[in-house]
Amino acid sequence: MEFTEDGKVLPPPGIVNRNSVWLSGIGWFSAMLNNAFNHRPPLKSGVHRQFLFATIGWYIGYHLTKYENYTYARLDRDMNEYVKLHPERFETKEKKTFAEIVEPFHPIR
Repeated sequence: MEFTEDGKVLPPPGIVNRNSVWLSGIGWFSAMLNNAFNHRPPLKSGVHRQFLFATIGWYIGYHLTKYENYTYARLDRDMNEYVKLHPERFETKEKKTFAEIVEPFHPIR
């Protein structure tokens, strides 16, 4: 995992994000599944383990989102740099109105 000084410039992701929520849920569910396989009441036993697995999942999800944001920012930076270096490949096209794009409609009865 290559996380250089450029990654420290990015704002941190929100505490509640999709990766954290999903992986926290998966951690909690895995603790419940472990209880069920060991013939213990799934919701009542091992609450500390459920909390621990959910917290670990949340932590992993947060850092996964952080790395994902860094990766996309790096790709965007590289793409914008390429566009600046090769402007002849990215010429702006003339703007067309919607009426110029769509063919005229004549219903047939």
